[in-house]
Amino acid sequence: MERINAQHVSEPGLLVLDITAADEATAQALMADLEQWWANSGITPVQREPGTPGVKARVYADIRRRSPAASA
Repeated sequence: MERINAQHVSEPGLLVLDITAADEATAQALMADLEQWWANSGITPVQREPGTPGVKARVYADIRRRSPAASA
Protein backbone atom coordinates (compact mmCIF):
# COMPACT_ATOMS: atom_id res chain seq x y z
CA MET A 1 0.00 0.00 0.00
CA GLU A 2 1.10 3.54 -0.63
CA ARG A 3 2.47 5.62 2.20
CA ILE A 4 0.14 7.88 4.15
CA ASN A 5 1.14 11.48 3.53
CA ALA A 6 0.40 14.67 5.45
CA GLN A 7 -2.42 15.65 3.07
CA HIS A 8 -4.39 12.50 3.97
CA VAL A 9 -4.62 13.58 7.63
CA SER A 10 -4.02 17.31 7.36
CA GLU A 11 -7.07 18.29 9.44
CA PRO A 12 -9.11 16.87 12.32
CA GLY A 13 -11.80 14.55 10.97
CA LEU A 14 -9.77 13.13 8.07
CA LEU A 15 -9.02 9.41 8.37
CA VAL A 16 -7.05 6.71 6.62
CA LEU A 17 -8.55 3.31 7.37
CA ASP A 18 -6.48 0.22 6.59
CA ILE A 19 -8.80 -2.77 6.44
CA THR A 20 -7.72 -6.38 6.85
CA ALA A 21 -10.36 -9.03 6.30
CA ALA A 22 -10.54 -12.79 5.80
CA ASP A 23 -11.82 -12.43 2.24
CA GLU A 24 -12.65 -9.92 -0.47
CA ALA A 25 -16.42 -10.11 0.09
CA THR A 26 -16.03 -9.15 3.76
CA ALA A 27 -13.75 -6.20 2.96
CA GLN A 28 -16.13 -4.95 0.26
CA ALA A 29 -19.13 -5.29 2.59
CA LEU A 30 -17.39 -3.13 5.20
CA MET A 31 -16.44 -0.50 2.64
CA ALA A 32 -20.02 -0.43 1.32
CA ASP A 33 -21.30 0.08 4.87
CA LEU A 34 -18.83 2.92 5.50
CA GLU A 35 -20.16 4.64 2.35
CA GLN A 36 -23.53 4.88 4.08
CA TRP A 37 -22.09 6.93 6.94
CA TRP A 38 -19.32 9.26 5.81
CA ALA A 39 -17.92 10.92 2.72
CA ASN A 40 -15.13 8.58 1.66
CA SER A 41 -13.16 7.12 -1.22
CA GLY A 42 -15.73 4.37 -1.76
CA ILE A 43 -15.03 0.72 -2.45
CA THR A 44 -11.35 0.52 -3.26
CA PRO A 45 -9.34 -2.35 -4.76
CA VAL A 46 -8.56 -5.26 -2.47
CA GLN A 47 -5.00 -6.57 -2.36
CA ARG A 48 -3.46 -9.87 -1.32
CA GLU A 49 0.08 -10.09 0.05
CA PRO A 50 1.78 -13.42 -0.60
CA GLY A 51 2.40 -15.28 2.65
CA THR A 52 -0.01 -13.07 4.61
CA PRO A 53 -3.49 -14.31 5.48
CA GLY A 54 -6.53 -12.36 4.33
CA VAL A 55 -6.88 -9.32 2.10
CA LYS A 56 -6.16 -5.63 2.62
CA ALA A 57 -7.81 -2.43 1.45
CA ARG A 58 -7.52 1.26 2.29
CA VAL A 59 -10.30 3.84 2.59
CA TYR A 60 -9.92 7.59 2.99
CA ALA A 61 -12.76 9.19 4.94
CA ASP A 62 -13.92 12.60 6.10
CA ILE A 63 -16.07 12.08 9.20
CA ARG A 64 -16.94 15.79 9.30
CA ARG A 65 -19.20 15.21 6.27
CA ARG A 66 -22.04 12.73 6.31
CA SER A 67 -22.69 10.58 3.27
CA PRO A 68 -25.67 11.71 1.17
CA ALA A 69 -27.17 8.27 1.94
CA ALA A 70 -26.95 8.99 5.69
CA SER A 71 -29.00 12.15 5.24
CA ALA A 72 -31.83 10.38 3.40
